[in-house]
Amino acid sequence: MSETKPFPVLETANYQLRRIVAADMPAVFRGLSDPRVTEYYGISYDTLASSQEQMDWYEQVWLDGTGLWWGICSKEKPEQLIGTCGLHEWEQEHHCAETGFWLSPDHWGKAVIPECMNVIINHCFKHLGLHRLQAMVEPENIASWRLIEKLGFQLEGVLRECEYKHGRYIDLKCYSLLDREFGSKQDSR
Repeated sequence: MSETKPFPVLETANYQLRRIVAADMPAVFRGLSDPRVTEYYGISYDTLASSQEQMDWYEQVWLDGTGLWWGICSKEKPEQLIGTCGLHEWEQEHHCAETGFWLSPDHWGKAVIPECMNVIINHCFKHLGLHRLQAMVEPENIASWRLIEKLGFQLEGVLRECEYKHGRYIDLKCYSLLDREFGSKQDSR
């Protein structure tokens, strides 16, 4: 992607999904320094300055065409970031990417991620030309894999001890969703 192509702003009934900007850095740091958020997330930050690495990553994956991450905001407060979601490891030649998300704990249990992810998945399949989305979830992260399953992702298997985290090897559950499966799920509503 290049700066000449506009960043796709998406909307749900209750949320705006927009580009993550420099002013969001304190919210990104709050989220990615909170142990409740990062317990099953791949990264965490100890200082506001160190979270600049994540801000740079959000921008870089968009610019080089390997990902697209949105800031989640309520429509009433579009300047207040409450989480992020999107895709990375976008292999445009193969029409596939990996998806992920995180949300500030004060918004947990309010169906924010399912509402936002449905719009993002639709955008990925209908406008970005993706054929496959995958999600990697730690088996202990029950809330996330249940959410992924409710979105229609199918469990493909478990990657045994594929990551090293907190001094031990961990498994990851591998889920995928194909464009035709999402389309048929939408049509059956």
